[in-house]
Amino acid sequence: MGKVAAKIKVMPNSPEIDLDDLQERLEQSLPEGAKINGFERDDVAFGLVALLPTVIVPDDAGGTEAVEESFHGVDGVESVSVENVGRI
Repeated sequence: MGKVAAKIKVMPNSPEIDLDDLQERLEQSLPEGAKINGFERDDVAFGLVALLPTVIVPDDAGGTEAVEESFHGVDGVESVSVENVGRI
């Protein structure tokens, strides 16, 4: 079984969110077998900054769905969307 790298866009629900704290909470919420291989930040508009973690997950049924669901459950997250996916 291989692995998949996915860049996921996580939009905070407010520009006042502490992004470092949000990054920690996203890392803690990961399902078993998934890991974050770095974060990028993207200035969206009006002071709002999106987090773009690159997540490594096993290449099995479900793909990034478990990670997306866990990120949705993190306090302070408005939306989660997969930007890019590739096998590694």
